[in-house]
Amino acid sequence: MTETKQSKFRQILDAAKGTLYGLAGHDMARFALKTRGSMEHLFILITMGDLLGVPILPPYYSLRLLPYVVPQISTWKRRMLRERDLTDALA
Repeated sequence: MTETKQSKFRQILDAAKGTLYGLAGHDMARFALKTRGSMEHLFILITMGDLLGVPILPPYYSLRLLPYVVPQISTWKRRMLRERDLTDALA
């Protein structure tokens, strides 16, 4: 009988641990994804900025990195040229 009580207590304890970890980890995961997105955004701006008229790196280095960036260029251009307002900063 005590083993069933111990296993029940263990299940409740594991559920509480998982809940607390989820509450604490969700915010960190969202922040990490947002940081990754902004770093990726900045990297593409530095390497392929001449597509928008911002020449930062010499074209030689941009061309060497082009095969790695091609899948993301269309969405990056859309994000860069999108109109923004105050509510975008809050999200």
